[in-house]
Amino acid sequence: MNKTDVIIIGAGAAGLMCAISAGNRGRGVVVLDHANKVGKKILMSGGGRCNFTNLDIQPENYISHNPHFCKSALSRYTQWDFIAMVEKHNIAYHEKKLGQLFCDNKSKDILNMLLDECADCGVEVNSHCSIQKITKNKSGFKLKTTQGVWQCESLVIATGGLSIPKMGATGFGYEVAKQFGIKVLTQQAALVPFTLIEKMKGDFTDLSGTSVDVIASCNGQSFRENMLFTHRGLSGPAILQISSYWQQGDVIILNLLPEIDLFKHLKLQQKNKPNIQLNTILSEFFSKKLAQTLSGLWFKSFYHLAVAQISDEQLKQVAVQLQQWQLKPNGSEGYRTAEVTKGGIDSHEVSSKTFASNNLKGLYFIGEVLDVSAHLGGYNFQWAWSSGHAAGQFV
Repeated sequence: MNKTDVIIIGAGAAGLMCAISAGNRGRGVVVLDHANKVGKKILMSGGGRCNFTNLDIQPENYISHNPHFCKSALSRYTQWDFIAMVEKHNIAYHEKKLGQLFCDNKSKDILNMLLDECADCGVEVNSHCSIQKITKNKSGFKLKTTQGVWQCESLVIATGGLSIPKMGATGFGYEVAKQFGIKVLTQQAALVPFTLIEKMKGDFTDLSGTSVDVIASCNGQSFRENMLFTHRGLSGPAILQISSYWQQGDVIILNLLPEIDLFKHLKLQQKNKPNIQLNTILSEFFSKKLAQTLSGLWFKSFYHLAVAQISDEQLKQVAVQLQQWQLKPNGSEGYRTAEVTKGGIDSHEVSSKTFASNNLKGLYFIGEVLDVSAHLGGYNFQWAWSSGHAAGQFV
């Protein structure tokens, strides 16, 4: 039987950071992962450049049934702490927008940094290792795996959520929690594109690949970023963000022209350029294709008329449709493309200081497996770094 102080199941962002934190304390640490390669989500993130944190990390960027849970870890290991590690390894990075930090080169720079840090403090990282059985005993935990039997004092579950199963995501962490009587909340795909009903998909077929600046709103939350028409429905940062607050059957409201008071602008055009067509006015704000498609769908009876011929009631209809477009998504693309899983292990059952189970000594949960998800923009990675580091101080 192999023995060590700490076993971490999951060699992703949270697991590797926890290993570094514990290893630097002199703990014997082994990381086990069932995948053929560690850190797959790190490698694919940020379009291959890894949006590894954000310059402005606030608790308000996080979603949980226990909204105060994230505060302690985020304050004890901040974005500046992680940036310091990145700079120590001479990894070039840049701010893309809205405080989002990306590698200049490749995501592999971040993964290699974490693996180098693990090596420096004697952490053993094993891939191709599936867990077959976990039992609790007097000495801690006994794990039967495809690479033999392990015994450890502290067991850390860092297996992530259900998002992107082709990267190896499973519900293993939730199963471990249930095995030991720990409450698991309902999970939902989040930061995910929306799908539309077949008719609407047909209406917008020609717009696939078209991007537009919008404000997307749902259930009291609003995000202003780009929205992207796709062959399945709607995507882009604004849609991914609002998806975390959307439930099946909810309506989202889209403002396609957030910069102006459209009705006021149309009345001004009516006065100054009475012979200009509505379609031409809209082409000032949208691409020609988008203006034509939306006009043909929503204003078919009058978009070709001179604006002087269009009634105030019709102009108000234009403004409301374009600035308060009420749309009910058919659904989402699900875990296949979701960037994160909302819900998970109830954080009321875990210490916000140590990340240990409140009821079972030696069992820890970190990262996405917990009921903590975040906005797009590096916030979920920061949660992985912060929760992993915090747990590593106590395992």
